[in-house]
Amino acid sequence: MMKHHAHPRRPSIAITPDATLATPESPFVKYELKAAYAEAVLRAGGLPFLVPYTDDRALMEQYLDRVSGLLITGGAFDIPPEAYGEPSKAGLGVLKQGRTNFELALLRIALQRKLPVLGICGGMQLLNVAFGGTLVQDIATELPAARPHEQQHDRTQPQHPIEVKDTSVLAECVGGKGQLMVNSTHHQAVKDVGPGLLVSASSPDGVVEAIESIAKDQFALGVQWHPELMLDTVPPNLGIYKLFVHRARDRRH
Repeated sequence: MMKHHAHPRRPSIAITPDATLATPESPFVKYELKAAYAEAVLRAGGLPFLVPYTDDRALMEQYLDRVSGLLITGGAFDIPPEAYGEPSKAGLGVLKQGRTNFELALLRIALQRKLPVLGICGGMQLLNVAFGGTLVQDIATELPAARPHEQQHDRTQPQHPIEVKDTSVLAECVGGKGQLMVNSTHHQAVKDVGPGLLVSASSPDGVVEAIESIAKDQFALGVQWHPELMLDTVPPNLGIYKLFVHRARDRRH
């Protein structure tokens, strides 16, 4: 395990976990979280906390009363199309309705509070939905000219470049505009960008790779890749977590 400096006092960051589906062989649902998420928050100066699912808004409010930032993680599942007003299409994958309901409600409360928010992979897609945007349900089916976005090799290594836009929050995170190498583990993507968001990075095939709030008083950033897996192999990725935690520190509880 890596050592982390305890001082100064760290801002608390809520992290949404995944949950296993119950099966006859394993009938008990388990919360799961890749250690890389918590490690990235720690390395960036934050204090990570996992938040269990609930459909009780009062509990969600109490979660957010106790933290200074919200991290929406990714996972091997899709967002139900009804969440953005579309029918299911060919290529749609596994759904986790309970997780999506919880994360979407929690995210909306956080945005109302102007709490700093970071969405990773599926978390970026959910951020777009929360702002009223839509999704490509399957890149291979709907965007046949796009390159494969589900890499098979080591995900601590990059898959393809993206172009980071100048003057964006993302550019502030990674040290400026221009090319950044990223990993790629998704089959869905942003289609119509939600009102109040702008695209701050795209891949050469046109797939949206990052979105962020246009509001100056709202840190809400979504990235389609997994920066927490490349903190050492592509070091600018740590800057995404650092700026997120820095903004959370400004709101610290």
